[in-house]
Amino acid sequence: MKPLLPQTPIVYVVDDDLSIRDSLSSLIRSAGMQVEVFDSPQNFMAKQRSDECACLILDVNMPGFDGFELQNKLAAEGKQLPIIFITGYGDVPLAVRAMKAGALEFLNKPFNDNELLSAIEQALHSSRKACSERNELASLQVRFASLTSREREVALQVALGTANKCVAINLGVSESTVKVHRHNIMQKMRLATLPELAFALQRLGHGS
Repeated sequence: MKPLLPQTPIVYVVDDDLSIRDSLSSLIRSAGMQVEVFDSPQNFMAKQRSDECACLILDVNMPGFDGFELQNKLAAEGKQLPIIFITGYGDVPLAVRAMKAGALEFLNKPFNDNELLSAIEQALHSSRKACSERNELASLQVRFASLTSREREVALQVALGTANKCVAINLGVSESTVKVHRHNIMQKMRLATLPELAFALQRLGHGS
């Protein structure tokens, strides 16, 4: 499994109003960010795209397939895409519904340009952080996969604080062999301490 490559942040806009798409596209590009616009959730879903390091500006009320349905569909597919909802017919219950479902922001049209740009920066920061964490985890998975089966057995025991002598008895090997395995484990995993190893195994789902 190869680590994910970093992506250039991009802002997606989904709104059935052409004038809104054009104005948002101009605003976002003027702020030095990449943007792609879509006139419907269906066209957005049909697009081959990367959701790494990206955010979505999404209109609530659209014919046939509204913004909430797209939000639910993305969530069901495990897409961790920060969403900024925009609407000309907003009210408190709609905003609460959006935020409870994980939306980052809910803005009523017409909104202040700086308010939207601030929300976009916050969304992209959140996305970059999640992107970085996924890359780190993917790299960690690659390093753990490089361990032999015996090294994995030793890693799981020493990460719990089990002494070398006890690990040796548990696995039926010599204590010197366990020490060699520990050295190889730390080198392959690129870690310096046992607490780091314990934390890495927890992130991989192998810790207690």
